[in-house]
Amino acid sequence: MPSPLLDAREFSARVLTAYEEGTADRGSPATPDMSRSLMPPSTSAVRDFWSMSPDVPEFLPEACVGCMECVTECPDTAIVARVVPEPQARELVAQVADPDDRAFVERLWSRPKKYGEHFEKQGKTPGRFGLFIDPTKCKGCGECVAVCGDRRALRMVPKTEERRRRHRAGMRVFHAAGRTPREYLVEKSLMDMMLASPVLEAYCGGAGSCMGCGEATVLRMMLAATQFVYGTEEMGIVAATGCNTVYTSTYPHNPYRLPWTNSLFENAPAVAMGIRMAWDRRGWKEKRLWVVGGDGAMFDIGFQALSRMLASGMDIKALVLDTQAYSNTGGQASTSSFTAQEAKYAAIGSAVPGKTERRKELSLIAMMHPEVFVAQTTAAHTNHFYRSILAANEFPGPAVVIAYAACQPEHGVGDDRAYHQAKRAVESRAFPLLVYDPRRGPRVKDRLDLGGNPAVREDWAKEAKTGELVDFISFARTEGRFAGQFDRDGHPSAALNVAREDRLRNWRILQELAGLR
Repeated sequence: MPSPLLDAREFSARVLTAYEEGTADRGSPATPDMSRSLMPPSTSAVRDFWSMSPDVPEFLPEACVGCMECVTECPDTAIVARVVPEPQARELVAQVADPDDRAFVERLWSRPKKYGEHFEKQGKTPGRFGLFIDPTKCKGCGECVAVCGDRRALRMVPKTEERRRRHRAGMRVFHAAGRTPREYLVEKSLMDMMLASPVLEAYCGGAGSCMGCGEATVLRMMLAATQFVYGTEEMGIVAATGCNTVYTSTYPHNPYRLPWTNSLFENAPAVAMGIRMAWDRRGWKEKRLWVVGGDGAMFDIGFQALSRMLASGMDIKALVLDTQAYSNTGGQASTSSFTAQEAKYAAIGSAVPGKTERRKELSLIAMMHPEVFVAQTTAAHTNHFYRSILAANEFPGPAVVIAYAACQPEHGVGDDRAYHQAKRAVESRAFPLLVYDPRRGPRVKDRLDLGGNPAVREDWAKEAKTGELVDFISFARTEGRFAGQFDRDGHPSAALNVAREDRLRNWRILQELAGLR
C-alpha cells in the first residue's frame, strides 16, 4: 500500500509555503504527518532570518588562515566553507554572470598557506579556501567575529539588499563547488571535519535557537564528528525535552536530516535503550545512537533513566547540554547550577544569596558506573571536544559527554560570548576538562586525564600577561547571573567566596583521582 504520509515536495507545497507566506494560522491543512507528529528532514532550510538583526559578517580574505574556527563555532550553520583546486575556484567565479557579484564572490576565495603553499611544496595543485555566509541563516550574533579575534578576517557590517543579493550569489557558488576533495583535508586539523562532512545535510540551519546559542554549536560539532566517521545514514538521535527540542522541532521546521525523535526529559535514555535493542536485533550494531538532553534530562528529573542506561552496558552515547539552568522553562536553578548564581527560584537578595546548594558533578557520578566512558568538554576547546566525541563513538559501551553550553539570556552575557565564556569556565575551574576512559587501565588514575586544563598541578591558573589568579570569582565577574554578588566597589560576597571554595574542592578531587596530588 502507498504511504499515507506526504512526501517532502508535497509537504513543502502544502505546509511550508503556508508558513512562509504567513497564512498557516488561517487554516493549516490537517495532514497524516501532523497527526503522527512527523516532519520531513531539513524543512528549516527554507527559513529566512535576514530581518532578525541589523548586521551581517563580512569576510576579509587577506587575513584568513583557514583555521575553520568561525565555521565550527557558528551555531546556525550560517558560515560554511569549501576547499577546491585553484583552477576550479577560478571556473566557479567565472560562472557568476553579474560583474559586481562576480567581483564579490572572487573575494570569498582566500589562499591561506594551509591549503596553498603547503600543497605547492609537495608538488600538488594548491587549493583555494572559500568562506561563504548564508544570509538567510545568519542571525547576526557576531560569534564568528569574536572567535576570529586578532586575526580579524571577519567583521560585522550593516545589512543592505545589495549585500543580501551578493551573499546569495556566493551560496550558489558554494553549492556548485561540491564536496572538498579528501586530499585537502589536513589530518592534524580536526576542525577540517566540517570541510569534509556535508554538515548542511546533518544540521542545515534555520533552527529557532537564540542568537549565539551555545547549545546549537555543541550539537553541530557532535553531528560533524559522528557523521565524518559513520555517515548521516548510520546515526540517530533521541532528544529529551528542553531548548534543543524547541528550536529543532517547532512545527514545521526541522534542521536535521538524520533520524531523530523527541521524548520527555525524564525518559529519553529509556527510549534510547528500546531503540538500541531494536537496532541490534536488525543487525544494526554499528549505528551510532545519541541521547541529547540538558539539566533536567541528565542531572535532575531524568537522572535515574540516565543511570539505568549507563548501568545497562548498552552501546548508547549521551550528550549533556550543560547550561546550569532550566533555560527552556524560564531559567530555574537545577542541580547543575553553580553555587551563588542567580536563577529563577534562587534570586539574589537580602534573605537568600542566590543558589545555596553545591553543584552536582555528573562526571564524577558517571565515572562510578561500571565501564562507562566519560568526558567533560566545551565547544571552545575544539580538539578536546572532537577527540571526546570520536572516542565516545569508538567506546564499546555507554558514554557520557558533558558539554558546557552558554545560555546568553540566563547567564547574562552577550550574543557573541559563548566561545569566550566556555574558555573562561575552564580556566577558572568552574568547569574543568576531563576524559575518563576505562580502556586505559584498571585504576582511576590510569583512566582519568585532565589534559587541556591550564596549570593542572596548581590550584588556580594565572593570567599570562598580568600573573593574576584566574579563579571562580574572576569568572563570575564576567557574567550577569553573578552581578548581585558584588558590592559597589567590586568586592565579592560571602556566598561567592563559598562558591569559589566549592570549585576549588572539586578541582582538588579531580587532581587526586588523576594522580596529580
